Amino acid sequence: MKRSGILNRHLSAGIALLGHTDTVMVCDAGLPIPDGPFVVDLAFTAGVPSFERVLTGLLDELVVERATAAREVSGHNPGATALLDRLFPAPALDLVPHEELKTLTAGARLVVRTGEARPYANVLLRCGVPF
Repeated sequence: MKRSGILNRHLSAGIALLGHTDTVMVCDAGLPIPDGPFVVDLAFTAGVPSFERVLTGLLDELVVERATAAREVSGHNPGATALLDRLFPAPALDLVPHEELKTLTAGARLVVRTGEARPYANVLLRCGVPF
């Protein structure tokens, strides 16, 4: 059994499939998930696991070139806004309309659903390479 890091076998397998420029959507419990991407649903109860915990855990495992979030996050979820600003300092974060972010989700290789119950706690990560 794995000793540390991400223990969820489905999430570990999904991460192992990722290559350069593949995208990963880390989303709250309310984001509609289209058919197509490999989905790992971690939601247990409202708020568990949190968007922050899942996102920071994934960032320990991935190289991320850019991130994309909904423009609406800044007006509706100050906690997620502060987290995204801290993790993806300008110009590493692109902001797009929420409807566009939902459309981009369909092209993600992996979707990780958290138990987050606050609005607009969603971010699309574009994978990079470690060199």
